[in-house]
Amino acid sequence: MGMNNLGNPDPTRKALFVEPEATLVTPVQTIPTQFDSQAARRPDESCVFVIFGASGDLTSRKLVPALYNLECQGLLPAGVAVLGFAITPMDDESFRDSMHKAVQSSAEVACYNETTWASFVSRLHYVTAAFDDPTAFATLHDTLDQLDRAHGCGGNTLYYLATSPAFYGQVVDQLGAHNLTEPRRPGAWTRIIVEKPFGRDVTSAAKLNDQIHRSFHEAQVYRIDHYLGKETVRNILAFRFANSILEPLWNREHIDHVQITAAETLGVEHRGKYYDGAGALRDMFQNHLFQLMALVAMEPPVKYNGDLVRDRKADVLRSIVPITRERLAIEAVRGQYGAGHIGSSAVAAYATEPDVNPKSRTETFAALKLRIDNWRWADVPFYIRSGKRLATKFTEIAITFKRVPKQFFNLGPHEVIDANVLTLRIQPDEGIALTFGVKSPGTDMVIRQMKMDFSYQSDFGESRATAYETLLLDAMEGDSTLFNRYDSVELSWQILQPVLDAWASDGAAWPLGIYPSGSWGPVASDVLLARDGRGWRNGG
Repeated sequence: MGMNNLGNPDPTRKALFVEPEATLVTPVQTIPTQFDSQAARRPDESCVFVIFGASGDLTSRKLVPALYNLECQGLLPAGVAVLGFAITPMDDESFRDSMHKAVQSSAEVACYNETTWASFVSRLHYVTAAFDDPTAFATLHDTLDQLDRAHGCGGNTLYYLATSPAFYGQVVDQLGAHNLTEPRRPGAWTRIIVEKPFGRDVTSAAKLNDQIHRSFHEAQVYRIDHYLGKETVRNILAFRFANSILEPLWNREHIDHVQITAAETLGVEHRGKYYDGAGALRDMFQNHLFQLMALVAMEPPVKYNGDLVRDRKADVLRSIVPITRERLAIEAVRGQYGAGHIGSSAVAAYATEPDVNPKSRTETFAALKLRIDNWRWADVPFYIRSGKRLATKFTEIAITFKRVPKQFFNLGPHEVIDANVLTLRIQPDEGIALTFGVKSPGTDMVIRQMKMDFSYQSDFGESRATAYETLLLDAMEGDSTLFNRYDSVELSWQILQPVLDAWASDGAAWPLGIYPSGSWGPVASDVLLARDGRGWRNGG
C-alpha cells in the first residue's frame, strides 16, 4: 500500500517531504502575523493554471469564481493564464461566455463589474480533448509555451484535477508519459491539485498515491479539502497557539470530551448516484471531519510550516485507537433518513431519491466515538457525527471542560452547575463562543450560564475570502500547510476501514436506523453518548 508501520514513508516513493446574549469581545489591537487572514498577499510568481475537466460543475461554481474574486482584490498575479482541458467541445470564446454567465450568477462573487471582467476574461483559454488522447497531451507542452509567452507565466504550471476520480490516474499517467510533470525551464515549478474523494478505501487510496508518485514528487502534490480553507478552520491554529491562557487547559486534565458535528438539512439532491456508492463516512469523515479533529488535537509544531504542521496532524491520526469489531456496536452508529419535514416542507425518504437504489443500505448519518491514545488526550472521547436531512444546518467543534470538582453553592438536589463549553462555529455563523457561570442578579445565589461570543460577521463585517480563493493562492505560493499529505489520507482510511468492512459485510448485525427527516438522527446516536452520561449539542 506504499505505507509501513502506520504511516512511515515508503523509501521507494519519489522524493517525499521536500521541504446570548451580549457580545463581550472587543478588538484590542491588530497585529499582523502569519496567521492574519486579512493580510493581503499576492503571489510573486505567475503560472498557467490548467483545469482538467473544465466543462464540469466544479469549475463554473467554485474555481473560476474564486479566480475572479482574486482578480477583483488585486491578488491574482498579472501573468496567470487559465487553460480549460475537457472533452466537451468548446473554443476560447464559448468557454469565456460560459464562465461569464457562471460568474454573474455566482453567490460567491461579491464584486462583479464589467470592467474587472474585461481584464479577467483574456486570461481564459480552452482546448477540447479527451483524457485518454495521447495526441492532446503531446501538444499540451506547446500550448503551455504559447500561453507562457503571451501572458508572461514564468514557465510555471499548476494543474487541477477537476475530473471524476475515475480519471485521476489516467491524467497523471499521461502527464508523466509526455514529460509534463517537471518544470519547463530552470527555476520554474510544476504542481498538481487533486480534488477529493481521494480513494474509497485504504487499498484504492494507496494505489492512487503510488500512481501519482510515479509521475510527481510528493512536494508537488496538493490534495485539496475545501474545509481547510474556511476562515474558522484556519483560525483553530491561531486560537490555540496564539493565546497563552488556552494551552494549559488543552488536555485531559481539564477537558471532558470533544464533539464535532456537521449537520445538513439538505438531502442528496442531484448526487444520488455518487452518494449511494459513498455514504456519510466516505463523504465527510475521511476528509473534512478527521482534519478538524486533527487540528484540535495536534501538538504544537516547531514553526508554522507545511510539513511540520502536517507531521503533527498525522501524529494524531496514528494515535487513534482502532474501532474493533467487538467494540463497533458501542462506538459506531449509522442511519438513513426517511420521509419527514424540513421546516414546513415535506421531504422524501432517501430510498426514494433519484438514482438511489430503493433497497439501499447506504448511511446518510454516521456517528463515531474515537479515542486518542497519547499523553494529552488519554481518556478524552472525541464524538464525531455528520448527517443529512437533520433538524438544523450547522457545523461546529464543541470542547466541553470538566465540571468544578465540588459544588458548595446552595443548589437544589437536582441542580448542577453546567460545564464550560468552548464552541468553534464553522458554519453558518462563523465564530467562537465560550460559556461560563455567573451569579444571576437578586438576593439568592443562582448560577446562570452566560456566553462570550465572537462572530466574524458582526466583528469584522467585511466579506471574507472563500475557501477556494485561499487554497488556490496557497498552491500558487507553494504553501502546502492546508493541503493533505499522502500519509494522512491513508491513515484516515485505516481508521475507517474496519467500520466500512463490517457495515458492508453483515448488515443485519449492524442496524441501519431509519430516522425521520427533520430530526437529529437515529435514536442509537443519542444512546452512543448517553451510555457515557453525555448528550449531543444540537445547534447550541
